[in-house]
Amino acid sequence: MLGHSIAEALDQVRQLQHAVLERIRFHGFSGPTRAISGTVALAMAVLMSTPYYPQSARAHLLGWLGVLFVALALNGGALIYWFVHDAGVQRNPRRLRPVLDVVPPLFVGGVLSIALILRQQPDLLFGIWMLMFGLANLASRHVLPRAINLVGLFYIVSGAAWILTPGMSFMHPWPMGIVFFAGEWAGGLILYLDHKRMEQAAPRFFDADETYTEDS
Repeated sequence: MLGHSIAEALDQVRQLQHAVLERIRFHGFSGPTRAISGTVALAMAVLMSTPYYPQSARAHLLGWLGVLFVALALNGGALIYWFVHDAGVQRNPRRLRPVLDVVPPLFVGGVLSIALILRQQPDLLFGIWMLMFGLANLASRHVLPRAINLVGLFYIVSGAAWILTPGMSFMHPWPMGIVFFAGEWAGGLILYLDHKRMEQAAPRFFDADETYTEDS
């Protein structure tokens, strides 16, 4: 009898922990789309390394801008789909607040990138982009799995190494492709596995189509 009561109490504690974690966790960032974005970056690096791709700074810049637009379309589309279709979100704009946390590092990275392009100094761009992504990951650490901190630190260390190493060239696409492939795949797997774990650990007292929300 006592053992049953203890087991029941522990189960209730686990249910409460899950409910609290589910309340603060942000699910608008898609793991699979992050992984796809990293693959696109690596594919662009492969393409740029072939003799068929124009070997000019302008052509390389346009190629990386293409990767950016593809990544924005994929991740933005996944975010919109989640916001519209997730029953727990109920199209509540307050659930999008974590997205605002990543805006400052992205904005600063964009401003620095434009400044370097206007001054025709593209060799530091990869480092700026890596640092920007690192800060964006760290900015989301309070609403994403803790392991996302490691992804942010990976990007920051890689960006700092690029900027501080003499002779790094914007015309060598492999470091950019490899770093973003590894970083986005790692981030994507972390988000995907965490989402699956949360689904499996869902409290049994929830109905099949019921989701915990901020306003519960």
